[in-house]
Amino acid sequence: MKVAFVGKGGSGKTTLSSLFIRHLHATGLPVVAVDADINQHLGTALGLSDESVAPPLGDHLALLKDHLRGDNPRIGSAATMVKTTPPGRGSRLLHLFGRDPFHTDLALDVAPGLKLLATGPFTDDDLGVACYHSKTGAVELYLNHLVDGPGEYVVVDMTAGADTFASGLFTRFDVLFLVAEPTRKGVSVYRQYTDYARDYDVTIKVVGNKVHDEQDVDYLREHVGADLLTWFGHSPAVRAIEQGREGAALEEAGIASMDVLRKTVDEQVKDWGTYLRQAAEFHVKNARSWANRATGEDLAAQVDPEFAFPA
Repeated sequence: MKVAFVGKGGSGKTTLSSLFIRHLHATGLPVVAVDADINQHLGTALGLSDESVAPPLGDHLALLKDHLRGDNPRIGSAATMVKTTPPGRGSRLLHLFGRDPFHTDLALDVAPGLKLLATGPFTDDDLGVACYHSKTGAVELYLNHLVDGPGEYVVVDMTAGADTFASGLFTRFDVLFLVAEPTRKGVSVYRQYTDYARDYDVTIKVVGNKVHDEQDVDYLREHVGADLLTWFGHSPAVRAIEQGREGAALEEAGIASMDVLRKTVDEQVKDWGTYLRQAAEFHVKNARSWANRATGEDLAAQVDPEFAFPA
C-alpha cells in the first residue's frame, strides 16, 4: 500500500510518518520510506545519523527515466519522459526491494526490511531557477511504476502545504493521512485538501497532533467530522526518540493510534484500473498545459490504452 503523510509546516507529519514506519517495521513488514519534504529530516527521525544521507533521487532523473522506459515504443528517449509519464507495454515496472536503480543504487538501508529514498534537499544551485516539483517528480515516477503487493508498504513524508496537488501526485496513494493541529490553521489545510480532492477517488483521513485535552479533540471533530481517525498528545517516548535516545518504547495510547492507522491502510481496496486511469488523465493534462511545449512532442501519445498492471 502507498501512504502519504501531509499537512501544514510544523504540524508534525515527519514525526508521525516516522513513527508509523517504525511501527510497521517492528511487526516485520517490508517498508520503503520516502522523504519528499523540502526539509529532509525523515532519515534523522528514523534514527539515522546526520551523515547517513540517501542519494538524492532528483539528481539521477536521467538514469531513473531511462530504466523505467525500458523498450516502451511510445517513449522515444528519457528526455521526453516527465513526472506524470505512465507505464505502458515495454516499460519496466518496479517491485518493492527489486533489483532496480531506485532500490539498489539510490536507497539507503536503514535496517533489514526497511529502505529510505529521498528526493534530496533544495540546494543553492536550485535557488531562483528551479521549483521543488523537479525533485518530487522522481517520486511520482516511482509510484506510477511501482506494483506493490499485499503486506508491502511505501510511506511518503510529503512537503508541507498543498504542493501535493501541483500534479497528479495526490492520486498515487491509497491513503493520505493529513496531520492536523487543533487550530484554525490546522483545519484549514483539511478543508483545502478535501476541496482539491473532491472530484477524485482519494481517501483522506485526519490524524490530530499536539492535542492537549478533550476540548482539542472536540474541536477537531467539529471541523473534520468522521474523517478524524485518531490523535496524539504529549508523549515522553516521542520526545526521547526525537532526542536520539535508543530503546524508547511508545506508550500504549500511541501504539493504539498506530494500530488504527495500519488498520485503515489495510482496509483500502486496491483499484489498479482507477489508479492507471487517473495517471493517464493527469499526464494528458500536463502534456497540454506545459510538457508538449517543453519537449516538442505530443506526450499524450505516451498513454498506452492496452496497458494493464499485472493481476
